[in-house]
Amino acid sequence: MLLKRHKEASSQGDASGGQGPRVEMRETDGVRSCHFSGDWDTSSVARIDGELRELEESLDANPLTLDLSGVSRFDTAGAWLVERLALAQRAKGGELTIEGAHAGAETLIEAVRRAIENRVPSETPRRRAFPIRVLEGLGRSVYGMRHDFVLGMHILGATIRGAQLKMGRGHAINPAAIFHQIDRMGVGAIAVVVLMSFIVGAIVAQQGAFQLRYFGAEILVVDLVAILVLRELGVLMTAIMVAGRTGSAITAEIGSMKMREEVDALTVIGLNPVGVLVFPRLVALVVALPCLTVIANFAAIGGAMVVAWSYSGIPPETFLDRMRESIGLNTIFVGLIKAPFMALIIGIIASVEGMKVGGSAESLGQQVTSSVVKAIFIVVILDGMFAMFFAAINF
Repeated sequence: MLLKRHKEASSQGDASGGQGPRVEMRETDGVRSCHFSGDWDTSSVARIDGELRELEESLDANPLTLDLSGVSRFDTAGAWLVERLALAQRAKGGELTIEGAHAGAETLIEAVRRAIENRVPSETPRRRAFPIRVLEGLGRSVYGMRHDFVLGMHILGATIRGAQLKMGRGHAINPAAIFHQIDRMGVGAIAVVVLMSFIVGAIVAQQGAFQLRYFGAEILVVDLVAILVLRELGVLMTAIMVAGRTGSAITAEIGSMKMREEVDALTVIGLNPVGVLVFPRLVALVVALPCLTVIANFAAIGGAMVVAWSYSGIPPETFLDRMRESIGLNTIFVGLIKAPFMALIIGIIASVEGMKVGGSAESLGQQVTSSVVKAIFIVVILDGMFAMFFAAINF
């Protein structure tokens, strides 16, 4: 009955015009064979798709030979039906042998088979246990940190060696580019740094005075603010602000140049991308961040002075006299020593993340976010390490 339906479908295909695809099942000495003939291309295979599916359901584990010697036209659609029949036969546990196919048909069938194998896995991968996934993620993160560290040391080494605007042609520093970056990173950030530091200094002074009032020692708020701001808060808050404002800008600028292949263009014309893009920004950061730290210290102490005068009745003259007694030059230098190192960290991380940008806007956004987060995290860690170091040497 199944063979009869196949023949009827083939006759209908012939009546509709052209040599429609035909399927004929034969059995000789217990060996089954399937003969394809006619046109098996995109315009004709739809006529026999339903009947071919019925044939696939009737297959069993016995071997099957597929004869393609009668096929006249053959394209990817026909190759897909042949491979689908082979998949159905293998699913039933039997083997399918293809005979009589010309070289072009064999090539198409092999290409479709490889495409199916690459797209559909032979078995669904098992979901790994949670500890394995955690360890895998940790390993990938450590390897990524290693890659970032190597790239950062390359940028730092190229910067320390010199600008090298021309690859291998000595040093060529561009003062105009450095001063331009100082203006953008330093002068442009003065307003926000002063405002932030003034408010932080005022808050620290108010909270310190409020707590010390219970002990009758409100005058010690001067010592608290002066030491805390000059040693820790001034440089730390400034570095965090610069990391969010300037670090993100550096990553976005270098990343957008990477997206537009301008970095590759610099290399092609013989310029050093580190010398042209990174060196002026790193030098500007190393100069601007200590200057901003000094300004932030003055602003924070000014905010503390205003709050101490209005909240605790400590006049500015008394505030300055007490601060002169409570701090020394080492307190001032502690914050200033940290600033250049934090500037290098911010600049190197921003440049590394900018160089890692791919060809999409999504990649640019991810790297800018990663730049800010990593820079702030490393700056805080570096500040803690400096604090322990200065405490160990009693500085």
